[in-house]
Amino acid sequence: MNESRHAECVSIVIPVYNGAATVGSLVERLRGALAQADFTFEVVLVNDGSADRSAEVCRQLAHTYPWVRFVNLARNFGEHNAVLAGLTHASGSCAVIMDDDFQNPPSEVGKLIARLREGHDVVFSRYDSKRHSLLRNLGSRFHNLVASVMLGKPRDLYLSSFKALSRFAIDEVVKYKGPYPYLDGLILRTTRNYTTELVQHDPRREGRSGYTLRKLVRLWLNMFTNFSVLPLRIASFAGLLCAAVGVVLAIVFACEKLEHPELPLGWASVMVGLLLVGSVQLVALGMIGEYLGRLFMNANGCPQFVARETVNCGVATRDRAST
Repeated sequence: MNESRHAECVSIVIPVYNGAATVGSLVERLRGALAQADFTFEVVLVNDGSADRSAEVCRQLAHTYPWVRFVNLARNFGEHNAVLAGLTHASGSCAVIMDDDFQNPPSEVGKLIARLREGHDVVFSRYDSKRHSLLRNLGSRFHNLVASVMLGKPRDLYLSSFKALSRFAIDEVVKYKGPYPYLDGLILRTTRNYTTELVQHDPRREGRSGYTLRKLVRLWLNMFTNFSVLPLRIASFAGLLCAAVGVVLAIVFACEKLEHPELPLGWASVMVGLLLVGSVQLVALGMIGEYLGRLFMNANGCPQFVARETVNCGVATRDRAST
C-alpha cells in the first residue's frame, strides 16, 4: 500500500469460529480489495474457541503480516463477546465488523467507510437478497421484529452483522463490561446517528452457519434481559389481565349460581383457571429469575471474554500503512 496514506486507519474486526478453511483466503482478499483504498487498515482476528485449526491459521497470519492482530480466546464466549474483544484491541480511527465466511465481500468495505465519513456513528449494511437458509432468514426476521419492540429500533432498520463503527461508537460500546453483551443493543442505546448502505450478500464458502437455535435463543435472551425491562412489564400486565378475568368469571359464576342453584360447580372451569393463573405465575417467576441470575453473574465478576494469547496487539497501527 502507499505509505503516504496514513491519515486514517480502519480496523477490520473478524470473529472466527471454525473458520480455518476460509480466514486465510479472506485476509488475502481484503489485502487485494483494499490495496488501492484511500485509508490504511489492520485486521483483528478473534478466535472464539474454535474446534478446528483456526487458532493456528490466525496465528500464522499474524506472524506473517504485522497489520494482522490476533486474539485467541480461552474458550467459546459467543459472537458478540468475540466482537467486543476485537473492538477492545482495535486501534483504528473506525472499525468494520464482518463474518469469516465470505458472505460479506471484502470489496464492500469501502462503501461502509464512505458512508461513515459523512458524519454517522454507525453504518449498517442492508441487502437486496440474503443468501442464508430459510430457517436463518426466519430467525433474522423474528430477531428484528423483537428488537423493534424491545429496543425501539426503527422497523426499516436491519440489524446486520456487517457494519462500520466510528471511533466514538467503539469507545462507548467497549465501556460495557457485562458477561452478556448484545452489540446492536449497545449501539442503539449509545446513538441514533446511524444509517444504512446497500451491499452485496454472497453464499457461504464453507460449512454452515454457527447460529443454532440454542444460540439464537441465547441472543434473544440477551436482548430481552440486558437492554429492556419490557418482559417484566408484560409479566405484570399478564398478571393484572388474569386477575381481571378471574374477577369477571367469579361474578358470572356467582350470578349463574344464584339464578340456577341446582347447577353443579364445574371442575373444568376451576382447572382452566388454575392452569392459566399458575402458568402466568411460573412465566413471571422465570423471567424474574433470569434477571436476578444475570445480576448475580455480573456481581460475581463473570468475564466478558478471556484472551489466552494475543499477537501484534501491543503495536499501534493507526498511523502505519498496511503492507
